[in-house]
Amino acid sequence: MLTLYHGRTSVCSVKARLALAEKGVTFDSKLLTLRGDQFDPDYMKLNPNAVVPTLAHDGHVIIESTVIMLYVDEAFPGPPLMPAEPLARAKARMMMKLVDEYIHTSCMTLTFATANRASLARLTPQEMEAELAKSPDPKRSEIKRQVVAHGLDAQPVKDALHHNEKLIDRIEATMADGPYIAGAAWSLADAAATPYIWRLDKLKLAPLWAQRPHVAAWYARVRARPSFKIAVEDWMTPADHARYANEPDPWPKVRAILRAA
Repeated sequence: MLTLYHGRTSVCSVKARLALAEKGVTFDSKLLTLRGDQFDPDYMKLNPNAVVPTLAHDGHVIIESTVIMLYVDEAFPGPPLMPAEPLARAKARMMMKLVDEYIHTSCMTLTFATANRASLARLTPQEMEAELAKSPDPKRSEIKRQVVAHGLDAQPVKDALHHNEKLIDRIEATMADGPYIAGAAWSLADAAATPYIWRLDKLKLAPLWAQRPHVAAWYARVRARPSFKIAVEDWMTPADHARYANEPDPWPKVRAILRAA
């Protein structure tokens, strides 16, 4: 029995779903709205971090999206999702490390400074603090507090843009060695990076790679794979599309921030 607890547009959920799709593994879906149900006591017994995804396999629980991807690759038959050659494996691991250590929090920062800001800004100060207090990660709560209050003018936004530029530059550089991040074949390195480039795209920040043609070509390649439709597009609802499409364009402000840096 394989069950995935996940969110439709959650970037970490997309990572897990991409790995499952590339392996051809089906799963029982348990969708969370992420509007408070991630703090449900029963769910937090599975995942004390109150985040998605969580994978339950034959009574065993695996958390953390990178760990889940690696587990899926090792536990199920199908095409290997990590390169065989040691240097290529190192490149894949370096991409996963970059994403986990810097890009994920940066993605959250930009998302809450733009698409998610309005819903939290409608809360009273007391309601806002009660909502933030639910999170077991005070650092993430503080970032949300700042970006909801100041939007793209918040200091964490500058750091987030800097880290996302590192991601984009890393992808651009890796394309000298093949069509995918770790070389000739799609790997978990591509699964790790894809949701974050996709989120930047949905946030109308694709101009960030306008001068990096290899990033644009790589992004087109990963979107053309059947796994992208299975793991991303098939889970999007009209409301999800509208939430991103109806937001004001942040690019003029972001461009000004980058030019001033």
